[in-house]
Amino acid sequence: MEEKQEPSQALFAPDGKVRLDLMDRWAEAALRAAVESARQSRWDCIRTPHIFLGLLAKPEPRVRYWGELLRADLTSLRSTFQELFYCEVNNGQPVLCLQREFLSDNVIQLLRHAQRRAMENRRPQIDSMDLLISILTARNNVVVECFERMPEPITAARLTELAVIAEHKRLP
Repeated sequence: MEEKQEPSQALFAPDGKVRLDLMDRWAEAALRAAVESARQSRWDCIRTPHIFLGLLAKPEPRVRYWGELLRADLTSLRSTFQELFYCEVNNGQPVLCLQREFLSDNVIQLLRHAQRRAMENRRPQIDSMDLLISILTARNNVVVECFERMPEPITAARLTELAVIAEHKRLP
């Protein structure tokens, strides 16, 4: 059974659109970039890897710092993930928007986890690090699986540890 939320905390407006007022400017930019990533890769819905690609496309300073801790060039990392998640099957450019019907179940769970994380940290809005850490800590995660299969594998625990370090780093 789905847990009830107060209307002010609901992730979706009555029309099904994601409530962007619950996102800070960086998280909103990442979600918008995720829609574009899903379109470019020809998927007919927005999936967790697209959220990750959105974070890499519009990296806020802490996400950039996470990339530095990983010793990863975020632009190259984004290109690699774009190639991995290109959909050969879909013929044409899908119509997508930040609306519930276009989000995978995993993305909906990811957004809920990010929202809980923001609330637990007494922040009124979801930020990029809430999204990133929610991706890295999700079960059966294709993004983490890709990191674990790289020539120099990186575990979910290490990815998350570096994300938490980056989250707490004071950056200008």
